[in-house]
Amino acid sequence: MRKISDFVSPKNSRVESRYRKTKASAGQFVEDYLAGDVDITCDFRDLMTHKDEVFDYKFDAHHWNFLITRFLPEIAIHSKAQDERIVRSHYDDNNDLFSWFLGARMVYTSGFYKTGEENLETAQDQKMDLISQKIGLQAGHSMLDIGCGWGTLVMRSAKYYGVDATGVTLAEDGAQWANNQIRENGVEDRARILRMDYRDIPHKLYDRITCLEMAEHVGIKYFQKFMGQIYGMLKDDGLFYLQIAGLRARTGLLSGFHMEDLVWGLFMNKYIFSGADASMPLSYVVKRLENVGFEIHSVENVGIHYSKTIDQWYDNWMSNKDKVIARYGERTFRMYQVFLGWSVRIAAQGSSTCFQIVCNKNLDEFNRNRWIGAVNMGERDNAITNR
Repeated sequence: MRKISDFVSPKNSRVESRYRKTKASAGQFVEDYLAGDVDITCDFRDLMTHKDEVFDYKFDAHHWNFLITRFLPEIAIHSKAQDERIVRSHYDDNNDLFSWFLGARMVYTSGFYKTGEENLETAQDQKMDLISQKIGLQAGHSMLDIGCGWGTLVMRSAKYYGVDATGVTLAEDGAQWANNQIRENGVEDRARILRMDYRDIPHKLYDRITCLEMAEHVGIKYFQKFMGQIYGMLKDDGLFYLQIAGLRARTGLLSGFHMEDLVWGLFMNKYIFSGADASMPLSYVVKRLENVGFEIHSVENVGIHYSKTIDQWYDNWMSNKDKVIARYGERTFRMYQVFLGWSVRIAAQGSSTCFQIVCNKNLDEFNRNRWIGAVNMGERDNAITNR
């Protein structure tokens, strides 16, 4: 049986008592590690392999403080001003930071693996091709990608599928990066990135709409309204692709087997994805899609692909440790080390996962014959070509 002192070394006498027993509080350990009051004596992923032996997942005082002072107010507000402040404070002037773990493709969502041996770039290319096949992208289609990040899906859809693609993001530096790669790939005549709040997207009908792991940031307050907005911008014969991070269902908020999920989720919301409170179980998402008139065609759980993706992000991050510390300091390095190292295990054990959902308007006249022989589930597809 391992104990916490096998992996953690206190540097401050004020915190030594927390690490004398077999187990320590996971939430308190994170606070101590970010503050520099403790060091770890192994690779962080090795610590996570033994996490259930050396951590308990109790609710600490700092959790209550975060809930009351930030989490609940952000859930209640979700104004344009708040959402822009959160997004821009996280992403703007940080392109180098994100490149140090996302790699060359700059895609901040799960890749897709056919063998598990692919490098990160291949997995991301396979994911983007899979999306394109799932929604049947064809030359001449109009496509809207909401929350487009650094614009890689928009650029590739225009370049490889002949689509007229529009991306929307709040991040100014991300929009500049995206428009630069659109120009560099010679598709500026049919691809562009707009910097605006999703609520300000001009009303227009699109053949295809995609939203990859941005809907969580809309928040539960506006989630169904956002789904309704997308329904209103989709042509009657169009398709909507939603990729969304989700949590497993629980019977009680502060009880039972899933306490680690809650403690990890609060860390993520506090330090990594502020305002992303609409990461919910699949039933929540499907119900609200159906409430606004969508019919669900397919749902694929790609959580294990996310675990593999984050594992490769972690390797990238660790290989750039010196660069990160030189520009952003030790605390930022440790913050993302915890995020990535812990999330590998979280995704592998099903605490958090990711769903790829394809849906259409639930209209009598919708041509459902298109699904015969179509690509529905990634693990059944052998036709995706690497680019």
